[in-house]
Order: sequence, then structure tokens, then C-alpha cells
Amino acid sequence: MSDDVAIIGIGMHEFGRHPGVSGMDQGVIAVRRALADAGLAWNDMEFAFGGSLAAGAADTMVSQLGLTGLQFINVANGCATGGSALFSAFSTIKSGMCDIGIAIGFDKHEAGAFRVNTRGSGLGDWYGASGMALTTQFFGMKINRYMHEYGITEDSLAKVASKAFRNGSKNPMAWRRRPISEDEVKQSAMLSYPLTQYMFCSPGEGGVALILAKADRARELVKNPIFLKATVVRSRRFGSFEVLAPSIALEHNAGPTVDASKAAFEMAGIGPKDVDVAQLQDTEAGAEIMHMAENGFCEHGEQEAMIEAGATEINGRFPVNTDGGCLANGEPVGASGLRQVYENVLQLRGDAGDRQVPNNPKVAYTHVYGAPGISGVTILSR
Repeated sequence: MSDDVAIIGIGMHEFGRHPGVSGMDQGVIAVRRALADAGLAWNDMEFAFGGSLAAGAADTMVSQLGLTGLQFINVANGCATGGSALFSAFSTIKSGMCDIGIAIGFDKHEAGAFRVNTRGSGLGDWYGASGMALTTQFFGMKINRYMHEYGITEDSLAKVASKAFRNGSKNPMAWRRRPISEDEVKQSAMLSYPLTQYMFCSPGEGGVALILAKADRARELVKNPIFLKATVVRSRRFGSFEVLAPSIALEHNAGPTVDASKAAFEMAGIGPKDVDVAQLQDTEAGAEIMHMAENGFCEHGEQEAMIEAGATEINGRFPVNTDGGCLANGEPVGASGLRQVYENVLQLRGDAGDRQVPNNPKVAYTHVYGAPGISGVTILSR
């Protein structure tokens, strides 16, 4: 349809650790690679949305890319920063305000666990000082309860992590590129029961840029536009369990992923069974398992059998995190959600190399989740 929005260029700076290269520089490199992919120049862009958590204001990158006077708006939305930049770009084109623009995400984090500024998140310093903002502990508690309720075992956690590193070994953009066996995952240091060291992702560095255009322009500019059929961001409801919630409600409510997923499927006019490949947030191995159900791809508890049967492998019936996910790539917060979209564009183009999903995938799905209870979903199609 003429009012569709398409992705016509993708660029990424390798994730990992890059001493001497700023997060901003990695974002600039991603932009230049996206422009080259689309066969365009920076002065072709009519607008930009971009953001990072820890690497500076995105709009200052114009000093390196060119002072063209374009509209450039900074986006800050936690782990959904990249997804929010993409939503903003999509909406700008969909509204008819502009024909072509770019969404950018980049970051550069220090080594170790994420540090949480609880005062900046609307809570006092006491909350962080008490230890209740420790993300590893939060995820350990969350998956431990889920395993108890739905019969998920430690074996499934290890299989998810091992798959991530195996897929990452086939991805030249990934940080962790050494395959790690299930036994090695289980035997790594226990950080927050039941999650071991190799079941967690790490804060990292990297950048991603995506160029969007309205469908008519897209077909003129490139041979293989990938259409963005849905992009949704949702916040938490009362009763969801979140790392920055200073109390737990007596009523239990689903997290924001459930709302984001339902809205995205409705926007795209399809259902979970139509999806050929998915990138689901895997801050730790348990997250991928829980998000399989929260996004509607199975019932709670069915993941154990699916993972055992190899359904989520690249050659399985429902490939998940084909690029290695957060576990193999690490998580530069501003870029992480856009990395997922970058991977799905490659998959739909048939350009994913050794990790290409077979049978000519036509529909791809991404999902990101993070503090303080934000979830973003996109659906792409050829």
C-alpha cells in the first residue's frame, strides 16, 4: 500500500568492547553504513530520531555527519530507546510529514553489572542502597518463580544460553563469538539463583542505524524494501513485577510485553502463527523463555518441550534470537532494540549468511523489555 513504511537501509557498528572509540563514534559509523546500504547521502535525510543511555546526546553527531539543518530529536526511553526512535520515525513518515528519515541508537557502558540511578528513576537513594535495584537479583527471582509455577527446568536455561552463543559464533557483529556448551553454562559462577554467569548478558558497546521511507519512495530507491507493519511501545500496568517497583501488589498482572504484543499483532493484521523468525529480549536466559509466552508464541509451560525439541534453533519451526541475542551481543541500551530489527531485515532479505533461517522467511518479529517496565515490539514483512 502507498501509505506503508519501509526500511531501505541498515547499518551497524560491531557490538562488544572498543577501547578508544566513543559510543557516539560507533553511532556515526552505523549511520554511514546505513547510508551506504541504501545508496544515499546524509543530506538526503529529512529527519532523525536517536538516543543513548550513557554515550551522549545523539543530535550532536551532526558535527561529524554534516550540518544540513535536518530535524533531529533525541530519544530517551531506557531499554526501549531504540524502539522508541524507530516508532517516532515510523510515525513521522506514516503521518505524511516527511518521506525519508533515520532512527539511530548507540551506547557505551562500563564493564560489570548495570548501575541503576534510583533517584533519577523516581525513587530515593535508599532503594538502591538497600540492594533492591540489583538487576541480577530481580531477574533471578522472576525466573525462579516462573520455573516453579510452570515446570521449566535448569536444562532449558542452559539450552537457551548455549544456543545464543552458538548463533553468535556465526554473527560477525556479535561480541561473544565462542560457542559455549550447556555444561559450561551450568558450571559457570552462580550469580543470582538459578542464573549463572553465562546465562546473563553484559553491558556493552555498539551502534545501529535504520533508514525509513514511505513505500512509494522506497520502491524507487532500493530493490528489496522491508516493510515495517507494526511498531509499538507500552508501559507497565499496576500489578506487574518490575525491578524499580518499591512494593508488590496483591493482584498479579501481566507485564507490558503482553499489551505491546497484542497491539502489534492487531496493527499488522496477523497473528503469532504467521511469524517466521523472532528476536526476543534475553537479558538473561530465563527472559527468552518467559517472553516466548508473553508474546503469544506458546502457552506458559510449553517452552520446556519446544526447547527440548529444538523448535527455537535456526533450523527449527520457530527460530529465536538468530544473531545470538543479548547474551552473545551484549546490551548497549540505546542500540539493543535496533540490533534486533537489523537482524530481521537481514533474515528477510536472505542475507544472514551462516545463520540464515531456511524456507524464505516472510514475517519477522522483535521484542525488547526493560526497566522500569517498558516493552517495544516491531513486525516486519517482505
